[in-house]
Amino acid sequence: MVFFLIAVSILILIYGYIGWRLIIPVGLSPSWNAILWAILILFMPMTPISILLRIYGFNAFWSDILSWAAYMSLGFFFLVFTFLIIRDLTLLVIRGVKRSFTLARSVITSEASSIEPIAPDRRRFIFRSINLGILGISGTLVGYGLYEARHRPDIVKVSVPIHDLPNDLEGFRILQITDIHVSPTIKRNYVQAIVDQVSNQNPDVIVFTGDLADGSVPILRDDVAPLKDLSAPYGSYFVTGNHEYYVGVEAWVEEIARIGFTVLLNEHRVIQHGAGRILMAGVTDYNAGQFLRDHASSPDIALSGATASHVKVLLAHQPRSVFASAKAGFDLQISGHTHGGQFFPWNFLVGLQQPYVVGLHQYEKTWIYVSRGAGYWGPPLRLGIPSEITIITLTRPKHGINTV
Repeated sequence: MVFFLIAVSILILIYGYIGWRLIIPVGLSPSWNAILWAILILFMPMTPISILLRIYGFNAFWSDILSWAAYMSLGFFFLVFTFLIIRDLTLLVIRGVKRSFTLARSVITSEASSIEPIAPDRRRFIFRSINLGILGISGTLVGYGLYEARHRPDIVKVSVPIHDLPNDLEGFRILQITDIHVSPTIKRNYVQAIVDQVSNQNPDVIVFTGDLADGSVPILRDDVAPLKDLSAPYGSYFVTGNHEYYVGVEAWVEEIARIGFTVLLNEHRVIQHGAGRILMAGVTDYNAGQFLRDHASSPDIALSGATASHVKVLLAHQPRSVFASAKAGFDLQISGHTHGGQFFPWNFLVGLQQPYVVGLHQYEKTWIYVSRGAGYWGPPLRLGIPSEITIITLTRPKHGINTV
């Protein structure tokens, strides 16, 4: 409830700012002002309403239409809000520079000077032109972002160098899927397309690093069903993401196990590949303990009772698990959660919470790979940050690091 109230407050701030800075300054007639404010007020509660309907189990054609309208409009208005902030900060800087220049000139010349105001008609014309430009650019980006978001995920190939890697583990392939977020805007056909892509990659093992769905099992069971067709010689593994805990994690753990994944809840398994051994561990989401005390995330517990292995891999939804992962001695952590930022400016804001946003990095002696995710969350929008399915290949250090 607290999270929901905070989200609603943020929406009120965003839509209120849009009205204040987009509608009021252009000096429209009272009737047009009323119409535009009514449009804003109509769209503002759409997203909270669609989320509440999903939480309480409503699943109908009209609720899916509402979700599409809510998230598309949210993406559009968020971009408008972002450009308005950029515009207003730019104008503020320009005004400050002009005043500083005027003040400096008056001090140097000992002559009083002032900034010549812009005529009201010219000011109104400039604001209307900028506002129309913002609306046009935002609409164009939403259309392009929708295409990017709904496009089939890229296959990204990454090589990770592991010291003292046995010959039998050279070239071992781990296929990662993460953050599909099955929901009213991501359904069975999208999941099936991912399964079709994976089926052609021939990995040694498949891992899913959380945030499969945004809804309950009874509503989304059929949409996630294609995942049962995934297979790899050394199995398929799953760890929980934060979104599993919003919609009934116990039911999702049971369903995911039913369709063929081994769910690792602070546990591990050992994969024997020839003479090589890989310890495949998985932790619950970084914040899982806030929902279920016995799900508190712990890489140390995941290693409990482990036998000797050549490579220790940790599946952890959030990149910030890497600090505990490195302390526990893992060679590689595989994560998602960030979506690579998904679209501007989130690609910068995510970095305030997570140590890494996308790609391959090294923290102390632990490698970490952060995927952009196979789906999206919220607005069906990706801008310059395409979705991905990742193939991580273990190799010896002499081969270096190769990301594609």
